[in-house]
Amino acid sequence: MIPIAALQSLVTAASLDFEPSAAELDAIELEMPLIRAEVELLDAQIVTLDRPAGVLDERRVRRARSRVLAARRSLTNRAASALTGGAA
Repeated sequence: MIPIAALQSLVTAASLDFEPSAAELDAIELEMPLIRAEVELLDAQIVTLDRPAGVLDERRVRRARSRVLAARRSLTNRAASALTGGAA
């Protein structure tokens, strides 16, 4: 029998036990409107998986897509204004 050995060092639970930094938490907070909009879109799409989409379901998906696009636009505009110093 040939023994199998790991070629890389072991990964321990202690090495994965880190808290997010303040900057990471701020970035998550900044992206929360987009995350919520994407979750809402996913919920609307899931509803239409097990039954034919009705008029209200189509409207719900369409509005959720619009919210995702608006959140992405807002996030992109904030990032662009931060890079240019707001003088865009």
